[in-house]
Amino acid sequence: MESSIIKERVSDVLVSVLEHNNFEMHDELTAKDVDGWDSLSHMMIITEIEEHFNIRFKLRDLNKLKNMGSLISVIQSKI
Repeated sequence: MESSIIKERVSDVLVSVLEHNNFEMHDELTAKDVDGWDSLSHMMIITEIEEHFNIRFKLRDLNKLKNMGSLISVIQSKI
């Protein structure tokens, strides 16, 4: 699946969980750049992404996540 499609779907998940779209999707985006993205919402986002893409992250996958670009790469490797 193309990274642009994955980004779009991840953006939909973020909007759904955070209940706003006051952010711009780009590879360097991190949680600290988005209002309301805290540790609890982070776990909700990860869970929603797993369900949406029908994948499961392992702890080592989650440890690789530094920004949106790395999240997209991990998702691509799992689908």
